[in-house]
Amino acid sequence: MINNKNIPLFKVFMSDEAIKSSSEVLSSGYITQGPIVDKFEKLLMSYFSNEQVVTTNSATSGLHLIIHMLKEYGLGDQKVKIEDTEDHILTTPLTCTATNWPILSNNVNLRWVDVDKTNCNISLDDLEKKLNKNTKAVMVVHWGGYPVDLVRLKQIQENFEKKYGFKFVIIEDCAHGFGSKFNNKLLGNHGNISVFSFQAIKHMTSVDGGCVIFNSSQDYERAKLLRWYGIDRNENRKDFRCEEDIKEIGFKFHMNDVNASIGIENFHHVTNEKLEINIENGLYYNDKLKNVPGVQVMDYSMQSEVPFWIYTIKVKNRDGFMRHMQEKNIATSRVHERNDIHTVVQKYLTKLPELDSFVDEMICIPVGWWVTQQDRKYIVNTIKEGW
Repeated sequence: MINNKNIPLFKVFMSDEAIKSSSEVLSSGYITQGPIVDKFEKLLMSYFSNEQVVTTNSATSGLHLIIHMLKEYGLGDQKVKIEDTEDHILTTPLTCTATNWPILSNNVNLRWVDVDKTNCNISLDDLEKKLNKNTKAVMVVHWGGYPVDLVRLKQIQENFEKKYGFKFVIIEDCAHGFGSKFNNKLLGNHGNISVFSFQAIKHMTSVDGGCVIFNSSQDYERAKLLRWYGIDRNENRKDFRCEEDIKEIGFKFHMNDVNASIGIENFHHVTNEKLEINIENGLYYNDKLKNVPGVQVMDYSMQSEVPFWIYTIKVKNRDGFMRHMQEKNIATSRVHERNDIHTVVQKYLTKLPELDSFVDEMICIPVGWWVTQQDRKYIVNTIKEGW
């Protein structure tokens, strides 16, 4: 039986309150960064239990800002810095290019780490093997919202410090991970630098935007300046339009009040209602798909709570699977192409046997807040039909 309604892989959530609030801001005469951005940041600070939250106009801008600071000033209490031509960031190739292109655009070297075939996250086994004295940062992505083992990553970082005398910087790309918990603590609250996305199809959208959560007050204060050309917007000036002095070069990476107003209103709906639906749908798939022939469910056994942004499975004959699902009006996709295949990163090419072993089998199915109980049952039954 074919469902007459299409079940999309992604869907934008926009509350009525967000539409009303943004309209009021648009009519106010003040639409750039102002008091509404401040209000949104305070809301996020409360949610993450961290007062060092800096909003940006995208998560990509946030990552670019972090890596710029790593290169120009150093990050953290130890001021870990990109200095040598061999210095690099270890990162995963299985992610949106928005994770890794900020590394390249800052003219910093990257090195690929293999991917854990059980959950699509960075392989911590391979990471340990590839660390050396020139590793200044490690970029991890919580694929689909499922957390990387942050306890083990911290242990690896501590062992690294004993060997090399400093801690590499941990950068968490949490674009998939808003609302996810590891060991009962929200991602973004584990003592690392974390970046979240509020782009159109993420859990919570401000149409576009993001935020960076810092683990150093000095880095936090610097980032607030650098996101707006290096200008201190709180200083007293003789002329409100003219800066007294700019000490460090910055960017136009700030959020505006229109986006912030949308983020504030959507936040309440997402955190109070929508995330729970994502969690329930993911748990349903974990149970109903675990013994289906031709399907392998990822290992989501680690202590975590996951409002899945995407739900990934491995299937035989993926092209056939996608055609079968499309015929039944169910959208599927790989979502992100492995980054290491692109021409712009060919000089960093390396063997990634674990990623090679499963990348042609992975596929994502709808899991978000718009997937009803009837929808998810239909999706599971459609998969059970075979292809």
